[in-house]
Amino acid sequence: MAKAELNVLFKKIQKDDKKEVLEFHVQGDELPHSDELVQMAGNIVVLNVKDSAAGEINVEFKSIQRDSKKTVLKFNVKGDSDDKMNKLYPYAGRNTVLVLEPSQMSIEDFNYHEGIEYKVEPDGTAAVSPDQLSIDDVPAEEDDPFALNELPFTDDDILN
Repeated sequence: MAKAELNVLFKKIQKDDKKEVLEFHVQGDELPHSDELVQMAGNIVVLNVKDSAAGEINVEFKSIQRDSKKTVLKFNVKGDSDDKMNKLYPYAGRNTVLVLEPSQMSIEDFNYHEGIEYKVEPDGTAAVSPDQLSIDDVPAEEDDPFALNELPFTDDDILN
């Protein structure tokens, strides 16, 4: 697949705890590079907003939605690209040139995070290593008013 270069409206950047969502609109009923874009959707792509200082960013091409007036392109960016994302904010709300190309990165590489190893038992319960730290193993601070069983209020206080 080749690069796709599109004239777009950089509609918005929306940030949450784990990722940022980028949304671009291509105006009109004709979409250049439509075959390439459909093939890239659902995969990791290299996104570049031309003339921005952000450079190339690996993003998840979340979706492509078409109607009679526009095509909406949505991308998810992991939280570890904060510096590059800050450089994109001045372009939000403007017409710009978006360059997309397939990435060598897989969706598993993009979404990978270390978790707790566990085994699912036949009865459906999860068994973790006996060395795994539990909340019960963490000592409560003496001056912590929110320590377990030492709350300054009761359930009845909250419910009434």
